[in-house]
Amino acid sequence: MTAELVRFLESIRDAAKLSPAEESNILGELKTHIEDEVQELMEAGLTEEEAVKKCLGRMGNAKLIARQVYETYSQGSWKQVLLASMPHLLFGLLFVLNWWHYLGWLSLALVLILAIAVYGWVRGKPTWLFPWLGYCLIPVLAVGITLLYIPRGWSFLVLLVYFPLALWWVLKIIVQATRRDWLLTTLMLMPLPVVAGWFLVISPSARISEHIFARLYLFAPWIGLSFFMMAATIAVFIRLRQRWLRIGLLAISGIFTLGLVVYYGLGRLDMTVFFGLTLVMWGVFVAPLLLERYLKHHRPVATGEESLF
Repeated sequence: MTAELVRFLESIRDAAKLSPAEESNILGELKTHIEDEVQELMEAGLTEEEAVKKCLGRMGNAKLIARQVYETYSQGSWKQVLLASMPHLLFGLLFVLNWWHYLGWLSLALVLILAIAVYGWVRGKPTWLFPWLGYCLIPVLAVGITLLYIPRGWSFLVLLVYFPLALWWVLKIIVQATRRDWLLTTLMLMPLPVVAGWFLVISPSARISEHIFARLYLFAPWIGLSFFMMAATIAVFIRLRQRWLRIGLLAISGIFTLGLVVYYGLGRLDMTVFFGLTLVMWGVFVAPLLLERYLKHHRPVATGEESLF
């Protein structure tokens, strides 16, 4: 396989954002089709280089092909809709039904999330996995906040041990998700600004106090509503085919959900905090996109067929 053909297939792979299983099958079929046509052109008297150029010229623009492939294979089934929206629905029910304060229910939810996230990760990182991964990051942040309140003599150890390990783990997940598609990383991180917003509503001083549980009871229905809104967003996201519609959906939904947090937290959050959370939400969009470009720029140059398969 010539370097030009490798670059053509890599361009399609990068833009199509396929899962590993789909990527192997679709690119394999496309490669076989091109090689068969190149062989026919070579038998007609062309050199391999000439045959490849003529064949790729007939194929057309790689980005256009990738967009067609993306729109064909990106739409998920209704089963995938249910799987992807389930973590948001689960947390929404915990708050709407006021089960969040039962340690058994909360532990069961966290164990279920971790188990399904691990299962999806080893099964090739399907699209429905990424909302589950987002909830795996929340306990890491919660433990970090809790550790800030340990006795002062131990805080130095926490800074040296827990936070570097937690940061390494979170960044590793983000990088692996971004290698698949920066938009899925955004999908994964979307709950974090919303959770942070509700935390500031419940505890404006950003400190854990004895009043926090009473405030949780007060705001639990609206917290549950925000999770249900994210579940609806995920459901629509999975069923959409066009990438630009998916981007617009996440952007509008994220800002609207933050608006809900500020509206029901009126008097506890001011506009400065709202704009700060909005910047964090936009960072959830921009940072994965920039990271994806960085990873592509620093990826080893393809030298042969093994770079694709």
